[in-house]
Amino acid sequence: MSQPVVGIIMGSDSDLDVMSEAAKVLDEFGVAYEVRVVSAHRTPDVMDEYASTAAERGLKVIIAGAGGSAHLPGMTASHTVLPVIAVPVKRDHHGHEAFWSSIKMPPGIPLATMPENGARNGALLAIEILALSDHDLAERYQSFRQNLHDSVVATDAKIQQQGWESYLQGSS
Repeated sequence: MSQPVVGIIMGSDSDLDVMSEAAKVLDEFGVAYEVRVVSAHRTPDVMDEYASTAAERGLKVIIAGAGGSAHLPGMTASHTVLPVIAVPVKRDHHGHEAFWSSIKMPPGIPLATMPENGARNGALLAIEILALSDHDLAERYQSFRQNLHDSVVATDAKIQQQGWESYLQGSS
């Protein structure tokens, strides 16, 4: 297996259903990654070591997911100079505290914050970052974006041809 260049971390295994979406995207693009459970509150020493040694272990980007008070992404960012992408994990029985925690970082410690449960977008941002220095990955990403474009254009053409009501009936 290739050397991981992306770290996917989460506060507990209860976040794995959301964070697995990042792994799926990285798999689609052939980007090597590791998945770890690292708690900012229950294992702060492990989180510190993970973040502070990430670059020397070959990681280039970290995607950190957490719910509740969601300190993991910000604390990870404070222990590394690598880009850290926050994925606020939102559950039906929670408010938006994970999102607010991620967007309220103090000046000097940047943290890219995705939408709630936005692990797919977190992985795509990681790919954009990695593609800056990987021509093959940049080409695969450009093709992915072109496919998104083409899909929207094709859908619009169908709606224009069929009318929105017929299109909607055919979709259900």
